[in-house]
Amino acid sequence: MKFNNQNKVGLLCAGLLFASSLFVSCDSEKSENSDSENAVTELNVSLEMNLQTMESFGASDAWQCNFIGKNWPTDKRNKIADLLFSQGLDAEGNPKGIGLSLWRFNLGAGSAEQGDASDITDEWRRSECFTTNGVTYDMTKQAGQVWFMKAARERGVDKLLAFANSAPVYLTQNGKAHASIKEFYNLKDGKMPDLADFWVTSLDKLKTEHGLTIDYVSPFNEPQYEWDGSGQEGSPATNANIYSFVNILSPKLQAKNLLAKIVVGESGAYEYLYKTTSGKESRSNQIDYFFAANSSKNIGNLSNVKRTISGHSYWQAWPLSTLISSRQDAAARTQSVGGLSLWSSEYCVLESPGTAELPGGAGSGRDLGMSLALWTARIISTDIAVGGVTSWQWWTAISRGDYKDGLIHVDDGASNGAGNADYCKNDGYIRDSKTLWALGNFSFFVKPGMVRVQIPSIDNTAELNNVMVTAYKDVANKKIVVVAVNISKSAKAYKLNLTGGTVTDNKLTPYITSETMSLKKGTTVDVSGFEIPARSVVTYVGTYK
Repeated sequence: MKFNNQNKVGLLCAGLLFASSLFVSCDSEKSENSDSENAVTELNVSLEMNLQTMESFGASDAWQCNFIGKNWPTDKRNKIADLLFSQGLDAEGNPKGIGLSLWRFNLGAGSAEQGDASDITDEWRRSECFTTNGVTYDMTKQAGQVWFMKAARERGVDKLLAFANSAPVYLTQNGKAHASIKEFYNLKDGKMPDLADFWVTSLDKLKTEHGLTIDYVSPFNEPQYEWDGSGQEGSPATNANIYSFVNILSPKLQAKNLLAKIVVGESGAYEYLYKTTSGKESRSNQIDYFFAANSSKNIGNLSNVKRTISGHSYWQAWPLSTLISSRQDAAARTQSVGGLSLWSSEYCVLESPGTAELPGGAGSGRDLGMSLALWTARIISTDIAVGGVTSWQWWTAISRGDYKDGLIHVDDGASNGAGNADYCKNDGYIRDSKTLWALGNFSFFVKPGMVRVQIPSIDNTAELNNVMVTAYKDVANKKIVVVAVNISKSAKAYKLNLTGGTVTDNKLTPYITSETMSLKKGTTVDVSGFEIPARSVVTYVGTYK
């Protein structure tokens, strides 16, 4: 995650899927209810028109999970884990948690062992490392993060992903987990094989000593940025650096019989995926560099490289015209490469859209309410419907700061967050947010392997201030899931028409996140007429035949 503003990409127009070529201006608030209050919108869902196959919804353990997972009382740790991972229902049929299907583990570089000498000022953003020399490994390190991985697996989380912000400090050029060189990866000359050995040994020991199988590895995070400050571990990396390392890591994983797939990208914004960016020429245009058929650096044929490119949803979520155009461009370039999928692998608020959109007008100041939840749900819907992403992942699952970066927030009961290193290190209060539950409207119900289907009557590019709708089918269980995000201040009436099947008993069960409800089961509705409440995220679940 990068905490400084970036230039917004200009408007670029590219077609995608069924997105309308009629491009509306969304920068100002659309008239809330230009049609009649009693107008009923036809929601035509086609089970026969398949779009992308969904893979996962996830979040990251960085950085709060290490202290919380290690030091906090067990009952509170389990409460947090239930909120994030549980796939169960309570006695009233309400989800107990949001049922994430992917969990991101931050494989640390060793800044924590260095303490203040790491130059990273915030103790919570320093990370332990399993080894200090590449020879002896201490798998009791990162204990809190390991605890959360185990808790995720116990609650049925489908995939674990390990990502790194920096090479371990014993291998870096400057002996630090942050960079002091520009552009190139902070690694000693000739040490890529040693870095690959670190990855392979860490994964192997996580499996043999902790029973944790890592499904994906993502060795480079936001390589477009310099990471030369004191905020956190990080390093720039060129596309050539990434290409070289992947070709070294791939056979080493195979030799150790580790089945983890390598994921590349993790770009700091979508634009670095689909175009060559001025000043970042060696670190952008990643889709073509790594996966275009005519690229000499194509890694797509390596058997343990996942044919996925991942980008972060930062910086191009506002203005809303850019939210649309950047997703269209990323999707168009992804689709130009056969068999490649697109992930949105990190997001929290870094933009400054103003107080009309978010309390405080930007990322600072935590928001447990519906404003941030609706803002986020709109981005998720756009990433899926316009960008065609198959996995959507939030940044840090737990936050101890007064910032809009957590699904769950912790505090001392007296303030919204603090920079003091001892603040909530050993205990605290747990605050669930509406953003947690709004993500749950997707993650709890849209499971890996479900297929998004087209809604020809809805153009989500024109609905960013109204009602966005996506629909999914589970072929094996004949289940249909419809997720509606009503940004507007008015309830909206709909009628669902299903083609390619019939909704069983013409009934759908809603699960509602709003000012007064948090993913609560509602009264069953009839497909012939139902109302989506104002300022809400609602998931409708049914079966079909």
